[in-house]
Amino acid sequence: MKNLLAGKLENYKPLREIVFETLREAILSGQLKAGERLMEVQLAEEMGVSRTPVREAIRKLELEGLVVMVPRKGAYVAGISTKDITEVFEIRSALESLAAALACERITEEELEELERLLVQVAECAEKNDLETLIQVDTRFHNVLYRASRNERLAQIINNLGDQIQRFRTTSLATPGRMKEALEEHKALVEAITARDVELARRLAEEHIENAENRLMEALGKETDPSRGEAAS
Repeated sequence: MKNLLAGKLENYKPLREIVFETLREAILSGQLKAGERLMEVQLAEEMGVSRTPVREAIRKLELEGLVVMVPRKGAYVAGISTKDITEVFEIRSALESLAAALACERITEEELEELERLLVQVAECAEKNDLETLIQVDTRFHNVLYRASRNERLAQIINNLGDQIQRFRTTSLATPGRMKEALEEHKALVEAITARDVELARRLAEEHIENAENRLMEALGKETDPSRGEAAS
């Protein structure tokens, strides 16, 4: 957790907001893992702040469902249940496949070029095993597809799941071999969209989300959530 606030204290936002956003980002990125205990004193010392903004941030994160309070034990990063995963991926599969199908009909040449550039960046990240940058590039890749669908409400609905998707994306892509698998899936999807093959694009998008879900389930099956005393899956 050290240096998380580096370069952020000059931000115009109140300190409590900076601390909250920093902890939230650490959870979503996987730096703070499911089941990890959040110690106010330790976090305050590591971040160079008092306990008050840390305590406020933890309470706010609890309201967002990212932190759970366990009686007589304290605060823990919330685990991810199988039900959470299934529900989010069911929705995401339906919406992403629709976005891909619509993109086949509505995407511009500039957006296709943007997707190709992002594929190059994904390949570079996979080669370097650079998970942090890959997550950012992967997010941009999917955002281009949402934009290319020319359906603002569809994009808004997907974005409403943004925090959960980002957390799942991090865990899934971190599994061995998943980076390169995702790259090949992205390549195939871009080829289908370029060919304006609606049904193929729809199917490939569904398969991509299904593979991500399977990898996530595999990863969580090997983890334990100390806050609940059971497997995180």
